[in-house]
Amino acid sequence: MSVNQISVFLENKPGTLNAMTGVLRDGGINIRAMTVSETKDFGIARIIVNDTYQATTTLKEAGFVCSLTPVVVCKASDVPGGLNGILKIMSENGINIEYMYASISAKDVKDACFVFRVTDTKGAVSTLNASKIHVVMEDEL
Repeated sequence: MSVNQISVFLENKPGTLNAMTGVLRDGGINIRAMTVSETKDFGIARIIVNDTYQATTTLKEAGFVCSLTPVVVCKASDVPGGLNGILKIMSENGINIEYMYASISAKDVKDACFVFRVTDTKGAVSTLNASKIHVVMEDEL
């Protein structure tokens, strides 16, 4: 099982990101991880939230364009080499990573969470589970 990431398309102008996060705040949505990339005219906010259905519904009702993408979220010890261990398993098993980002929890700094967009989500989850890597499920968010 994977986690659904929400990609929100944003105009590249002041206040747009604030407006999007305000909509989520007003909808009672908690952002668990986020990355933003941009081009000259638009940006893409990729977010992991506590309630994907409520977040996408709230965003669409507010006029935001968004889509869902399956991603793999892994927990690793927040120590030197924690990420490298996951990447080594993926590399040795031919799992291609399209992009990734990370998040840590201030309450639980012994773990870091890494979000991976891979070409074979089911295969990656199976491989990581077999290697005793904690793959985070939607209900853990």
